[in-house]
Amino acid sequence: VQLQASGGGLVQAGGSLRLSCAASGRPFSSYAVAWFRQAPGKEREFVASINWSGASTLYADSVKGRFTISRDNAKNTVYLQMNSMKPEDTAIYYCAADLSLLYYSTSNQYEYGYWGQGTLVTVSS
Repeated sequence: VQLQASGGGLVQAGGSLRLSCAASGRPFSSYAVAWFRQAPGKEREFVASINWSGASTLYADSVKGRFTISRDNAKNTVYLQMNSMKPEDTAIYYCAADLSLLYYSTSNQYEYGYWGQGTLVTVSS
């Protein structure tokens, strides 16, 4: 499966953005999908994940209550709605997919075998 992340940009603190991760090549409904991010000089970190059906989600503590992950399998797309954004949310955001039909998705980046190219999100103070 090939992944294409989009929707990044420049936003002021307190603002919102919605990222999209579009899949092609294989049916998306068999994959768990996660968003990770990497800020300059920092390691890549987990943001949120969603299982294959959308019934189960997982969030990093730093984004819980502000970010929402969702998916539309008919459109082969996963979304990350980011609200109340903070300067520390500034990073390159990557979507990743894991061929898995388990109820729970994982925050372990090494479980995800397919990665998109990343989209830059900048939050100004």
